[in-house]
Amino acid sequence: MAYDQYFSAALAKLRDEQRYRVFIELERIAGRFPRAIWHSGDGPREVVIWCSNDYLGMGRHPDVIEAMVTAARRMGTGAGGTRNISGTNHPLVELERELADLHGKEAALVFTSGYVSNETGIATIAKLLPNCVILSDASNHNSMIEGVRRAGVEKKIWRHNDIGHLEELLAAEAPERPKLIVFEALYSMDGDLAPVNRICDLAERYGAMTYIDEVHSAGMYGLRGAGIAAREGALHRIDVIEGTLAKAFGCVGGYIAANADIIDAVRSYAPGFTFTTALPPAVCAAATAAIRHLKASQWERDRHQERAVRVKSALNAAGLPVMHSETHIVPVMVGDPEKCKEATDLLLAEYGIYVQPINYPTVPRGTERLRITPTPFHDDALIDALAEALVEVWGRLGLPLQYYTLAAE
Repeated sequence: MAYDQYFSAALAKLRDEQRYRVFIELERIAGRFPRAIWHSGDGPREVVIWCSNDYLGMGRHPDVIEAMVTAARRMGTGAGGTRNISGTNHPLVELERELADLHGKEAALVFTSGYVSNETGIATIAKLLPNCVILSDASNHNSMIEGVRRAGVEKKIWRHNDIGHLEELLAAEAPERPKLIVFEALYSMDGDLAPVNRICDLAERYGAMTYIDEVHSAGMYGLRGAGIAAREGALHRIDVIEGTLAKAFGCVGGYIAANADIIDAVRSYAPGFTFTTALPPAVCAAATAAIRHLKASQWERDRHQERAVRVKSALNAAGLPVMHSETHIVPVMVGDPEKCKEATDLLLAEYGIYVQPINYPTVPRGTERLRITPTPFHDDALIDALAEALVEVWGRLGLPLQYYTLAAE
């Protein structure tokens, strides 16, 4: 049987639907962030990255780099095993203590990625609650959706940020039935925030547990960078906080933080934790250095917010269709998958600006967009150059200016 034909057909389907993903080969320049070297078919070329999840540029911070290098020289590269078999290195234990302290919880547990911490954390917690029902926000990330699916329990999807709908679903359940509400603090494609305290009000009223994803907000909002729940004064009301080390903290890995029994139960029962190699000591040391720095320094957060406002102002003044966002995420509506890809190709090839197109299934069809993420290191000149390039590209592709704003009105 010619098995290859099935894979070829699957790839052809993606290309026909303008959903085939092209990876851009980059070499980040630590001392000149957000600049990088693009390794294209025509050879290396310097570009400016406008879509990095290294939101605060901590991946290039001297203290973070030094912590990683020092730990690697002292302890080597890999962890040497799973957490149960020689992989529980001292920097990892220190990292978990630092994360628990950041979020005001008794304990924390580190995973190999934010995806795994959601997928494994949600599934394990729900399985340990007898006859549990999960109530999941309709806009939750794929990792959360997979966690809900793997839990194998009843699920109910509530309309995005619709507190009335969430209450209807909660009220329909027996008071004694275990209920787990899972939602994100900050939704990364639209840049909107969850009504954290109103969700907690319902959780307390109907006896539900709360599980919040702070992936795009930990390190960046709230006192010491503890996230949106901290900023809203709701840390003590959240049962489980999930986050990543790969965004604001500039490293790699995921985690959950909660009371000691929840963390110990997940540690003891979660296959996605038990049967995978631990994070290397050097990565853990670097992440700890980043967390400690951001607990003490407010400059990065303040500068980051100021830069995001500056970008929105420049793009709006240029007449570009910037979607409303109350956070650092700056989505620019395109509404067509082919033109979205064409726009990013032009920006990269002719202007040295790298922005990745965001198409279905990451966002619904018809809402394809550019997702721009300023950092503290995007200066005024780079922002102005971005606005000018986008206006020229919009004109070349025949894209309407202020399409999104006019459509919304």
